[in-house]
Amino acid sequence: QVQVVESGGGLVQAGGSLRLSCAASRSTLSIDVIGWYRLAPGKERELVADIRSSGITNYAESVKGRFTISRDNAKNTVYLQMISLKPEDTAVYYCKAKYGFVVSWGQGTRVTVSS
Repeated sequence: QVQVVESGGGLVQAGGSLRLSCAASRSTLSIDVIGWYRLAPGKERELVADIRSSGITNYAESVKGRFTISRDNAKNTVYLQMISLKPEDTAVYYCKAKYGFVVSWGQGTRVTVSS
């Protein structure tokens, strides 16, 4: 079993930065994949970035060069550093953890980027 809890969302002006945190209930090294997804009004949920237990990362084209996913294994936490934020980044951001056959989602954290 694994649980994840997100934090760090908020309201920011365009061009600003935010860092989201995803705290896991077990070692991040033991989790196959931890990913950040977002759901914006009127849009489908999309993968923003993910990181595998090996450390390999993957990004959506729309965030490459602006978002960075990383992890602190000592804190069992995965971060999503977001810079140069745009109004189109406004969404609820969710953390998803895949551990074997178990998939767990967090409750989400809202990010609002004003123009």
